[in-house]
Amino acid sequence: MTELVLTSSKNRSLRPLVEAALRNELRILQAGIRRTEQRLESFEEQYDLPSAVFIKRYENDEFQETLDFAEWIGELRLLERLREKANTLESVHIADRNLLPTPA
Repeated sequence: MTELVLTSSKNRSLRPLVEAALRNELRILQAGIRRTEQRLESFEEQYDLPSAVFIKRYENDEFQETLDFAEWIGELRLLERLREKANTLESVHIADRNLLPTPA
């Protein structure tokens, strides 16, 4: 588990701002995932080959290098990174903690 502590010189809760920023970033990632999945579907239809089969055959050097195949590989890698980032954001839990010192 990783913990991040945010502080502000303002006497306002950071929680709403951070939650909104995280939601927005997750929406952006999800839109990227959808676009990337659509691009992958296009390659799969064009070559009548599921991406999982393509990647195995590509890694076994069964295909000659082409621009399409390089783009296909790039989209697969991009999808993996986008999903990892989205999963990380989805697992974030914000815990309020009063970090101000208590009066003596």
